[in-house]
Amino acid sequence: MGNSQSSSTNPRFALAKRAFTEKKLEDLKSIFDSLAAQSQSNGNYISPSVFKGYIGVEGSLGDRMFYLVTQKRKDQKLTFEDLVIAKGTYEKGTNDDIEEFIYQLLDVFDDGIVGRSDLEAVLTAVLRNISSHESHQSEPSSEREVLDIFLNAANLTTDDKQCAESYISFEEFRSWCARLPSVRKFLRSLLSPRDSGSEVPVLIHLENIDPAVLLLRKEYAWHIGGALPQDELHEWRLLYHSTVHGLSFNTFLGNISNDKGPTLLIIKDKEGYIYGGYASQPWEKHADFYGDMKSFLFQLYPKASVYRPTGANTNLQWCAINFSSESIPNGIGFGGRVHHFGLFISANFDQGHTFTCTTFGSPSLSKTPQIFPEVIECWGVATKRVQDGNHDRLKGTVLDRFKEDRHMLNMVGLANSSQ
Repeated sequence: MGNSQSSSTNPRFALAKRAFTEKKLEDLKSIFDSLAAQSQSNGNYISPSVFKGYIGVEGSLGDRMFYLVTQKRKDQKLTFEDLVIAKGTYEKGTNDDIEEFIYQLLDVFDDGIVGRSDLEAVLTAVLRNISSHESHQSEPSSEREVLDIFLNAANLTTDDKQCAESYISFEEFRSWCARLPSVRKFLRSLLSPRDSGSEVPVLIHLENIDPAVLLLRKEYAWHIGGALPQDELHEWRLLYHSTVHGLSFNTFLGNISNDKGPTLLIIKDKEGYIYGGYASQPWEKHADFYGDMKSFLFQLYPKASVYRPTGANTNLQWCAINFSSESIPNGIGFGGRVHHFGLFISANFDQGHTFTCTTFGSPSLSKTPQIFPEVIECWGVATKRVQDGNHDRLKGTVLDRFKEDRHMLNMVGLANSSQ
């Protein structure tokens, strides 16, 4: 396709082109031509409204993305060169290039500072976009609460000399992204538009369980899912809930005994804090730590954060049953060391503790180190590979971002145009 071999002398365009094969440049040109046609621009450029409809994000975040992709021009015209340069930087650049782009993207009010109001506007757009693709819609009264748990994960700086409001530095932004992998994945994938598929696993539970008693809401599942691979975002099944089954370790173990896959342990304590851990290995009796580096801890309320293994040690999962030695505490836990876990619930399911933990680089997950569970629930994570007959259940999630070119062609009905 001749137009993909532009004679432009723009050095940024020439450099960005090298990140793509000729075939992918042709695919990009097909996408551009289709969107430019929709923009009624005689094929010359993509308009803001068509671009925002294409990426599926309106409002200030969509406006900011258009502004950055058009290299901060104000002519309201997105050219083919702009598209290639943006994708070359945003998707094929170094990690530093990508993070710098996303950090600029957060500055939706374009004042050179990523303030709390910027983060709030971005997170509002992200959460509304996620919920718009779900059958479950958050209640209006809970939107502020959900927004705050993600804002609370950011360590904002207050400096009256630089900014009238609190703001997030670039270094703290990088840490914030590590704690909120789902947010990073969303912002990282805006040029890889999604279809109508779900970004949240299907949450399955018995019909006689009132959904109002469940700790795991859709937004929390999306948050946790950001740290999981694609094949674990299919469906999660409730295996145990203390409100239904009682606060019983034996019942817990009995209910999960037939599930040999990964699980999510979620706790709400009497202080109102909600947190837990992802166990990559089944809960089985051991006299010492076991597991692998896929496990992690997370917080859900009053702030959302994910804490992955740091590599400092391999004290990942703990499951001790009916041991009589005080050196082997009976119960389940994650990280840290014996009697000083990152998270631990005793075999009586009536108390536990959570300490600062080098295994996951995590703080105490609750208000105080000693915890008293009020609700405990466990979800089985169904592992499902993408197969021909099941592709529709899995496609369309943020984690498919590196397969975007074929997907984008499908979005504009040109999947076979250049084959």
